[in-house]
Amino acid sequence: MKAMQVISLTLLCVMAASAQMLRFGKCPKPPVQANFDSSRYVGKWYEIMKLPTQFQKGECGTATYSPKSPGVIGVLNRELLKDGSINFIVGSAKVKHPSEPAKLEVSFTDIPSPPGPYWVLSSDYETHSLVYGCSDFGLFRLEFAWILSREPTMSEETLQSMQSILSAAGVNPEKMVATNQDETYCTPMNQ
Repeated sequence: MKAMQVISLTLLCVMAASAQMLRFGKCPKPPVQANFDSSRYVGKWYEIMKLPTQFQKGECGTATYSPKSPGVIGVLNRELLKDGSINFIVGSAKVKHPSEPAKLEVSFTDIPSPPGPYWVLSSDYETHSLVYGCSDFGLFRLEFAWILSREPTMSEETLQSMQSILSAAGVNPEKMVATNQDETYCTPMNQ
């Protein structure tokens, strides 16, 4: 028990210092998108808002998904850093259980870590997607959330709807930060 407390306290300090969304308690299990269809989900998504993460430092974030094989989606995440360079990472998302195709595990080729949960809570495939991930670490949980759009903007009504879903799952949407998707600022992403 003492070792678990030391590990949990150490993890808490590290994550708090790096602005991760570390919270006390076990991960919630929110409902996911019913009848999720990955073939309709593939394509380009723009990041509208996110819970802050250590690994995302830029603006103009996009995620492009491509079909790889049954139950597997290719992932290309891109962002524009302050120095004008484009940061990107490549990976794949795999369906964890065929009975729940909206619960995927994502892994990246350049990061030596176990796959992380990527749960699609809501998507109409044409305008919005709400993604949630959470991992338990002893007494704490590490949460991730992204609100995505097929366009660089999202209506206030849709944004509020996505935030309501997060609230119902026990995630505080007020902790989310907006991603700059200004057309002029993000021009280097289109070159």
